[in-house]
Amino acid sequence: MFVDRVIVYVKGGDGGSGCCAFRRERYVPRGGPSGGDGGNGGSVIIRAVAGTDSLAEVVHKKHWRAEKGGAGQGSACHGRNGHDLILAVPPGTLILDRDRGNILKDLTEADQQVTVAHGGRGGRGNKSFATATNRAPREFQPGAPGEERWLVLELKVIADAGLIGLPNAGKSTLLSRLSQAHPEISDYPFTTKHPNLGVVHVAGERIFVLADLPGLIEGAHEGIGLGHEFLRHVERTRVLVHLVEPMPSDGSDPLHNYQVIRRELELHSKALAKKPEVVAVSKAELTGSDEVRQRLEESLGREVLAISAVTGQGLAQLVGAATARLAEVPVEAST
Repeated sequence: MFVDRVIVYVKGGDGGSGCCAFRRERYVPRGGPSGGDGGNGGSVIIRAVAGTDSLAEVVHKKHWRAEKGGAGQGSACHGRNGHDLILAVPPGTLILDRDRGNILKDLTEADQQVTVAHGGRGGRGNKSFATATNRAPREFQPGAPGEERWLVLELKVIADAGLIGLPNAGKSTLLSRLSQAHPEISDYPFTTKHPNLGVVHVAGERIFVLADLPGLIEGAHEGIGLGHEFLRHVERTRVLVHLVEPMPSDGSDPLHNYQVIRRELELHSKALAKKPEVVAVSKAELTGSDEVRQRLEESLGREVLAISAVTGQGLAQLVGAATARLAEVPVEAST
């Protein structure tokens, strides 16, 4: 199950209570206070772990609480500190405070982590209240409560290049042809419901990570269809590979379809619309696809490739064009 947005409640462990006790030992007259301090509560830590690609491990549980600190004991024994609770999430997870709306951390790389709820401090036992004038204190402190808050975890797939286009443009088929990925492929729209990642290799060497992103439709910036679920993942990519279907089954105009996608990107984010783009007409084996490619090329004033995931036509040129654009964009430029 692919999950890319989760709302969870986190709470650090409460600190343990201090102890009020006095020494009662043989041959020790007037034994003084001996109540130990309580242990500190554990903290809730969110850590990016390589090898995970979904928030499915987090979604099954709504409330996450770290362990409480142990209470102090007599003989000046300190209470046990609570264990930290570590939540593993995929790299690319954005952590937001639900109520305040601020970003706590953007975990873009593996092994990055952030403490989202600190554990409470343990209370002091009566031994720590002893002074020269107060040799038998009975004061002690309860443990401090741990921090608590509601969080929104949003996964934005990290890929070098992202395949975009209307549903049924051939994105999943192209990904399966260029990489070892096995996305679901069918001859009807909206097959892809979550991003699929594949690594493109040339001559046995890794070239870039390619993402097959869910199909975009008109009005997506307002949440229509997959809406923001799609656009959230596009933001991470450095280069867009825009596939245009030459003969849509609904009889729509390919040039208009290209403009629909561009408009949705611009309405969602100006920065997203400015990302480098490689445009290609898919399904080049179909009659009339070259005329569509020429129309697009004339309208855009730049090269438009013709590719076919079935025959392999133009795939090498597509990989070369995407690689060249990636070389122009530093990794830090992705949002």
